[in-house]
Amino acid sequence: MDILKNKSKIEMKRFQLLLIICIGFISFTAFGQSRYFDERYIYTQSNIYPQLINPAVYGSKMKHNILVNYRRKWAGINDAPSTITMAYDGPVADRLGLGVLVLRDNFGLLETTKAMAGASYTIVGDNNQIGFGLSGEYIKHGLGSITDPSIISDPRVVPALAGTEYFDASVGIYGIYRKKLSYGLVLPSLISSRINDSGSNSTSEDRNVGFIFHAGYDIKATQADVVFKPSVFLKNLANVPTHLDLNLNVSFLEEKFTGGISYTVGADKRLGFLVGASIDKFHFYYSYNTSSNPLQDYNNGSHEVTFSVAIAGKAKSNM
Repeated sequence: MDILKNKSKIEMKRFQLLLIICIGFISFTAFGQSRYFDERYIYTQSNIYPQLINPAVYGSKMKHNILVNYRRKWAGINDAPSTITMAYDGPVADRLGLGVLVLRDNFGLLETTKAMAGASYTIVGDNNQIGFGLSGEYIKHGLGSITDPSIISDPRVVPALAGTEYFDASVGIYGIYRKKLSYGLVLPSLISSRINDSGSNSTSEDRNVGFIFHAGYDIKATQADVVFKPSVFLKNLANVPTHLDLNLNVSFLEEKFTGGISYTVGADKRLGFLVGASIDKFHFYYSYNTSSNPLQDYNNGSHEVTFSVAIAGKAKSNM
């Protein structure tokens, strides 16, 4: 009997915490003029797939990449955040790459839809490859189906039922030096406008411009078929605490198998583990994360899965 009571208390705490968070986000979306978070924050596998966050990466690997990414946060809690992303990028002409991405995020009644398209221009030299990218993004934040009359009539909720729409433009730089050192800088939502209800006008928002800086290095062991890949991602994004992701991936057997560990300094202080496998053009990665968030006591951590296919494309010419 005591076990059942304790279980009920835990479930009630889970529900209360999730309800408080949802109400806060609903109020923010209804009254605020800015998006409640930047979607680039959610990914923990951007060290493997930087095209998820940086348009300058499009086509830089000289391959056509198709990927599906799914992330489930706070597993074990009903209506906890879940996100699915589908994306393509690849070279389409000499030095030119294109990319498209579609995202759907659900958090309780909160729903976010994002569609993005972008292009990159890459210059390849003897030792250095550097690309410049630009993307345009349509984002909509809204609420799911609500039938409770007391909620529908709430003045804080009514403006959010129709959703808020935005158009963003982002820029990025991505380089590879001697095929070992990679580096990039992203200015997400450098230009951001909210589309009004009629869709005919837009207003620019007054806000601080965020950024993502990332760098990585490939270290090949001389006497073993092992590659060490340390990387760092410094993120300063809208409505997300500034934080630093530290990653170390280790690949072996001609990079057919990968294991990794990551730690986030700041924000939720996430600790994560990664495993992956590559067979020809097919790639699969799975990540598990825990965090210092108070909800961690009431959930089973966060899970992220990516499946991708990479098809060789035409190499870019030198300068």
